Amino acid sequence: MSRATYTPATRTPPRAPRLRFGRTPVRSPLGRAVVRHAMLLTVIAIMLYPLFWMVGASFRPNNEVFTTLGIWPSNFTLDNYTEGWTSGQFSFSRYFLNSLVITGLSVVGNVVACMLAAYAFARLDFPFKRVLFAIMLGTLLLPYHVTLVPQYIMFSELQWINTILPLVIPKFLATDAFFIFLMVQFIRVLPREMDDAARIDGCGYWGIFRRIIVPLSLPAMGTVAMFTFIFTWNDFLGPLLYLSRPDMWTVAQGLNNFVDATGQSAFGPLLAMATLSIAPIVGFFLVTQRLLVEGIATSGLK
Repeated sequence: MSRATYTPATRTPPRAPRLRFGRTPVRSPLGRAVVRHAMLLTVIAIMLYPLFWMVGASFRPNNEVFTTLGIWPSNFTLDNYTEGWTSGQFSFSRYFLNSLVITGLSVVGNVVACMLAAYAFARLDFPFKRVLFAIMLGTLLLPYHVTLVPQYIMFSELQWINTILPLVIPKFLATDAFFIFLMVQFIRVLPREMDDAARIDGCGYWGIFRRIIVPLSLPAMGTVAMFTFIFTWNDFLGPLLYLSRPDMWTVAQGLNNFVDATGQSAFGPLLAMATLSIAPIVGFFLVTQRLLVEGIATSGLK
């Protein structure tokens, strides 16, 4: 009886990694994470440098604003803030109050009106629904400057010039098609079974909207509120057209008051007031950032 001989299998040695000229591959997960974070921090630093420079320059004397590219001022002073806050015919507090009133009403109007319009397009059935939705989306392709003159003539005939009505009333009429589309995409994700269950319990269309749709659509509403706050607070063209009285100016118009056409611009107070003007935006973003991220991620725009 012959015995079978066992020969151990020979292992082939692992191949050495190929050398690629021009780049060195990073194979360690820790190394890849370090490189990735270093690149992100570099991009963030480049993007935030103008903002940090503006804040630092607001604490320099007016004659030293453009003397250096550094961030931290060598001669620290608060004169730009005191001069900028009290310069002009009215205090800058008046401009902040006007902007807060206009922005607050615009946020409320846009959220409520766009939410109602989105609920109608997403859940209700009515004639020419698809046609009207397509026309609404088509307004996104219409430049704002095309409707500028007709709107001004209409508001002038209504005697709304030098009032906040031209800036606020359109927000209550669901004129922002982008926000309507965003909310429609969010509501369509919500299961219709909850609507059927609420209808069995006796809820009508208004009850379903108030008890089901609105509580579940808070992320989308927070996103609309955030974008509306930023767009309205930074808007310069609208207030420039409809608000010519200095006591009704917004923050954007107040900042423009520091720029003199003759070249004698007060850049120190301008940068100081610009630094203060971004504080409400940063604060509002910190409050609604969770809803903002969740709303964008779940509204079909990711």
